[in-house]
Amino acid sequence: MLAGGAALAGAAGTLERGGGSDATAATAAEPSGYLTLPGTQPPKVTVRRTGQVAAGLVFLGPFRGTDYADALIVDDDGEPVWFRGSKDLVTDLRVQTYKGEPALTYWEGARLVGGHGAGTGIVLDRSYQQIAEVRAGEGMQGDLHEFQLTDQGTALLTAYPEVIADLRPIGGPREGHVYGCHVQEVDVETGKVLLDWNALDHIEIAETKMPMTKDTDGTKGKTFDPVHVNSVQAYGDTLLISARDTCALYSIDRRTGAVRWRLGGRRSDFTVGSRAAFAWQHNARRHDATTITLFDNHITNVGDGASRGVVLKIDEKARKATLLREYTDGKTYGQYMGNVQLLENGNAVVGYGSTATVIEFGPDGRPVMEMTGAGSYRAYRAPWSAQPRTVPSVAIASVSGGRMRVHASWNGATEVAAWRFLTDANAARFTTAASVRRTGFETAATMPVAPRVVAEALASNGRVLARSAVQAVSV
Repeated sequence: MLAGGAALAGAAGTLERGGGSDATAATAAEPSGYLTLPGTQPPKVTVRRTGQVAAGLVFLGPFRGTDYADALIVDDDGEPVWFRGSKDLVTDLRVQTYKGEPALTYWEGARLVGGHGAGTGIVLDRSYQQIAEVRAGEGMQGDLHEFQLTDQGTALLTAYPEVIADLRPIGGPREGHVYGCHVQEVDVETGKVLLDWNALDHIEIAETKMPMTKDTDGTKGKTFDPVHVNSVQAYGDTLLISARDTCALYSIDRRTGAVRWRLGGRRSDFTVGSRAAFAWQHNARRHDATTITLFDNHITNVGDGASRGVVLKIDEKARKATLLREYTDGKTYGQYMGNVQLLENGNAVVGYGSTATVIEFGPDGRPVMEMTGAGSYRAYRAPWSAQPRTVPSVAIASVSGGRMRVHASWNGATEVAAWRFLTDANAARFTTAASVRRTGFETAATMPVAPRVVAEALASNGRVLARSAVQAVSV
């Protein structure tokens, strides 16, 4: 059973392909990719654990350039549980609640020049069937930075339309080409736009901290990005918005669209303690009336310093912000992207975005797990129980001496504890040829060659969860 997390170990996770006493019989001949999922390679994820991690699985959207990406769920050893290949970019894979049930959500679309995207939010049920798709409205394309479900059956999205704005306050042209960030709240079922907030109606161009360059000087074809909204969260009658390029958070009145306050940046309404100062931040989340978390990239150039997850205490009446806690290893930076997630057991997950590192910190602020090798816009840990509608997959490789190596996998299944392989030796009935514990995304066992083979996925109590199609043997 994977949903509760794997057992604690002190060394890096490794990919063990075998099972049973004959697990090493064909080790030298094992393929580099998955036989049961052709075209998919094991992710190059390394895990080091030094303490107690929280329950659940890890959710990633590994970047593979602009033409291919994956949605990926892995266990505590970095071993895959679920792959979803895509010709586009996948970001923000996580567990949210939709209609009172756990759902898997992500954004998928084209990655565009300028650090934004054009695509849609996707909602899957616990059998990985799509149950909703959410698009931005008012003629805009949904951006990659946020797809946040609310308990009112709505979704919060961002969009980056190109508009004309006066850039003279920062030395640019009167009719400058800029990205005019919008935040929309959309009814998931109907697609109706309930709110469309235009950042440039409320945030002045002069608030930006992003310098113009020869490639982003606001002239045609060189669009400038003065605000760059990268997270949105509903909190009561407000929205909490993070704008990277102003280095500020904004509390927005959901009814009027007015800015209630600014935290950080050039026009902060708060006195910000020296240790609470942040810059180029991502993933701002309000947990209660006095607590906000965010990922503090806090660098302009690679090597400027370590990034960190930050917990801030805010006093709206006194307009003061102080540091409650930070999560950092003192060396890892994320130049762009990133997030921080507080977990129920007191741990915190910090995803370093552009740097392919995810660190889980314990309640004392010390790292208990470091996962490297899969860069992801955000990274999350959450319990997840799922059973795909698809049946398990089987693939067969030959082994000398009249034996065969049978591989089985079930993409996305979280409750598989063991595999039972049955063969039909006399075309009359199937009998058990091997039973092995699950050892990874793809588990294999060696057995005598037979005309046909079937694999059964077993739960921890021995119950059959699913059975593969009958596979004819041709080795």
